[in-house]
Amino acid sequence: MKPQGTGPGDQAATGHPMLGVLGGGQLGRMFVHAAQVHGYRVTVLEPDPASPAGAAADVHLQAPYVDPAAWDTLARTCDGVTTEFENVPAQALRELADRLPVAPGADAVEVCQDRAREKRCFAEAGIPCAPHAVIRTADDAARPEHAALLPGILKTASMGYDGKGQRVVEQIGALPAAWAALGGVPCVLEQRLPLRLEISVVVARSRDGQTVHLPVQQNLHRAGILAVTQVPAPDVDPVLAQRAVDQAGRLADALGYVGVLCVEFFVLDDGSLVANEMAPRPHNSAHWSVDGSDVSQFDLQVRTLAGLPLVVPRQHSAAVMLNLLGDLWAAGTPDWAAVLALPGVHLHLYGKSEPRPGRKMGHLTVTAPDLAAARAVALQVAGRLGLPPF
Repeated sequence: MKPQGTGPGDQAATGHPMLGVLGGGQLGRMFVHAAQVHGYRVTVLEPDPASPAGAAADVHLQAPYVDPAAWDTLARTCDGVTTEFENVPAQALRELADRLPVAPGADAVEVCQDRAREKRCFAEAGIPCAPHAVIRTADDAARPEHAALLPGILKTASMGYDGKGQRVVEQIGALPAAWAALGGVPCVLEQRLPLRLEISVVVARSRDGQTVHLPVQQNLHRAGILAVTQVPAPDVDPVLAQRAVDQAGRLADALGYVGVLCVEFFVLDDGSLVANEMAPRPHNSAHWSVDGSDVSQFDLQVRTLAGLPLVVPRQHSAAVMLNLLGDLWAAGTPDWAAVLALPGVHLHLYGKSEPRPGRKMGHLTVTAPDLAAARAVALQVAGRLGLPPF
């Protein structure tokens, strides 16, 4: 274990409370910034020496997530620990929870690590999701009854994100090969439904069961990666929005959840709502809240972890968020001056040194008094950066 930054033992000397986060990506980086604004120092546990969150933290514990010595340091110096990604080993969260507050808890995170368990959780909470089947073996992949789910999408049960770990399956005869191509690991085959649009809801739930939420967010994905989020959601009526919020809150209650939870939904052509997946952490689609709301999703993460009061976030500006992927750097550093010259543009770069195609390098939020104005500027931004219109 290699600590970097101010020594963990300095907490007692300075009197500043400390929070911990497992994971060193951009979500951890934004949590660090929010916690520091609230007066907390932050320790990041992350093995990568060049992680975005580690660079921003007061202390970077450069160690594996399952390092007992790192757990000892967190338990000795921190007042609470959270995570910034769902694939953190649940063992680490369980061990830490025996010694200090941890939010979210290991049980909830484990549900989100397995699509099959996630689907069962949706069903137990009374939340509709796409018809599906679990494929664990070659015999499962060869079952003719799965033809009823086709055309469909075969997804690995664990470790899939941003469109990775997926195969489109059109015909039943192609299912065994698709399963083998994904490594023969447990998968979920989901029926492809007639999709009108995609939305997400971010809720925060405290230890005493109080729940607040951000406005419903309308999302556009390209190649399985979030590209654009618009808030208020332009094509979602209030009744549908309330239904999504209610279902997300019901899910958080069913999990006994503490922390920030995102639930992604599909809105089908007939207007019905089905849950797609959930994330036990802040979510890419709510990054706009840093610039467009008086309380951001990262403020909510700090509050739920530290036991601070929850207040209902108020959106003060319409917002359009554009993800900035490594593809933009193909011809060199993008012309940020050209987009920052436009009104209401907020640029957030994550401090990643190596741009790669499909890698999230940052995001850009456009705020304005109304969505039409924000969208108009965001389309100008897209044009100047060479992004497709939306």
